[in-house]
Amino acid sequence: MAGLIHGGSLRKMAVAPGEPARYALPLGEESVPLNPFLGQEVRLQFRGAIHCIHCGRKSSKSFNQGYCYPCFRSLARCDTCIVRPELCHYFEGTCREPEWGDAHCMIPHIVYLANSTGTKVGITRHTQLPTRWLDQGAIQALPILRVQTRQQSGLVESLFRDHVSDRTNWRAMLRGDVEPVDLYQERDRLLPEVAEGLEALTRRFGLQAIQPCPDAESRNFDYPVLEFPTRISSLNLDRQPEAVGTLMGIKGQYLILDTGVLNIRKYAGYEVELYA
Repeated sequence: MAGLIHGGSLRKMAVAPGEPARYALPLGEESVPLNPFLGQEVRLQFRGAIHCIHCGRKSSKSFNQGYCYPCFRSLARCDTCIVRPELCHYFEGTCREPEWGDAHCMIPHIVYLANSTGTKVGITRHTQLPTRWLDQGAIQALPILRVQTRQQSGLVESLFRDHVSDRTNWRAMLRGDVEPVDLYQERDRLLPEVAEGLEALTRRFGLQAIQPCPDAESRNFDYPVLEFPTRISSLNLDRQPEAVGTLMGIKGQYLILDTGVLNIRKYAGYEVELYA
C-alpha cells in the first residue's frame, strides 16, 4: 500500500461526462482525480471527526448527508419540500431562507426521463444537467418538460408517478443490470397519460409555466468500471472507520471496491484520509 494521497473534509464526488465519466474526490481544499486509481488498492480512513458542510461546526452525527442538527433544523435545503417539492411553501411566506429559495427553487427546472435501473421520472434545476444524471448512475437521460419553479416540477412529477417509477434500485444500478430503453418512445407513451393533469396545471400557473422540450436529445453515459460486483455489500465508515480494497469502478456516488461499495455522498463532512 502506497502512502497518503490527501486528507480533509469529504464532499460528494465531482463528476463530468466523458468516455468514461471523470470523477474527482473533494477532500478539504483539494480535489483528487479518481479514475487513475482504477485497478489499484485504495483506502479511505475516517479520522473520527465530522464537520457540518454548511457552518463547519463539529458534530457527533451527520444529518441529511452532511449537516449538524441546528443547520438541519434551520436550513431550507433540509426542509421536507426538497424531497417533495410539490409541498413547497415559499408562496405562503414560510420558507426558512427566502433568498436561498429565490436562487435554488424559484428558477427553471427540468422534468426528465432517465434510465438508471429502468425508466424513471425525475426533476432537477436546469443548471444541474448532466451532473444530476451522473450522480444517479443513469446510462441514459432525456429532458421532456421545462417548468418555471421547483414546486411546479414537483407537481408535474407527481402526475408521472402514477405511470412510471421515480426511484432508482441502487443495488441493480451497481450490478450493471441495466438494459437500454427507447426514452423517446417512453416520452411519447407517458405524455398522453398525464395530459389532463398538465392542462390543469397550465390553467393554474399560466401558459408559459410548463413547456415541452420536443427538440431535446437523449444522452448516453458511460462509467469507469472495470468489473461490476455480482453481490452488493455496503461499507460503513461509522461501523468500520476504514474502507480498503481494489477500486473496481465508480458509478453514481459510489466507489466500487472488491470488498464492497461505499456511498461517498452519505459521508459528506467526514474527515478522511485517502491512501492509494
